[in-house]
Amino acid sequence: MPRWEHGSEDRLKKAAIELFDEQGFENTSVIEISERAGVTTRTFFRYFSDKREVLFAGSDKLRAVLVEKILQAPDVGEPLQVVTGVLSEFDWESLGSRNSQRQRQAVISANPELLERDLSKNHSIAVGFMDALRQRGVDADIARLAAHVGIQLFFTAYVHWLEAGVKADLASMSESVMSLLASIMPANATPSSSRQKSARLPPNQADPSPPRGRGPHNPGAVVKGKFTGRPR
Repeated sequence: MPRWEHGSEDRLKKAAIELFDEQGFENTSVIEISERAGVTTRTFFRYFSDKREVLFAGSDKLRAVLVEKILQAPDVGEPLQVVTGVLSEFDWESLGSRNSQRQRQAVISANPELLERDLSKNHSIAVGFMDALRQRGVDADIARLAAHVGIQLFFTAYVHWLEAGVKADLASMSESVMSLLASIMPANATPSSSRQKSARLPPNQADPSPPRGRGPHNPGAVVKGKFTGRPR
């Protein structure tokens, strides 16, 4: 079989995803991936340490790019919207066709070990977001909530986007998921600002004044006690 090097990494990724989809991750070998891609196994290991890494190649670079977008966001007054906005506005199809991403997601979901690895990667992104928001002056607890909740909201939309038609808009789907979150939140779920401050300050320093709208770090618009989930 002829061998060629140009574009080897992309061909290896494509071959691996196809084989994983056709015969399962466990039943696919590095030799089979290399054969389908038209390269040697030596070339495979030049790009990937094992077949699992084919599915997670570039994840560290992606994390760095997304975290930098949080750091460069013009306004972090609504941190939950910042997180979901950064994720939904990223060009995910630059990582591969929607069909290849759908196949990849199916392979990961079917394998507990891969799923655990994927969740670990997502957690790493959440930690990066949290740290970036804190660097921007967002309260630590709010930064943590915005980062973790925002990622969960986005990836719920992302999975639907993968299954939707080619004209589906990921940003619109993210907004729909945000609205879904608002619909399952009870009207009295949001504590008053005085209770929030009481939880953070010694008893003699608690602010007894009534709430006066949303603060600069409240992750979502609050109107008449209800979380709208949309930036104003």
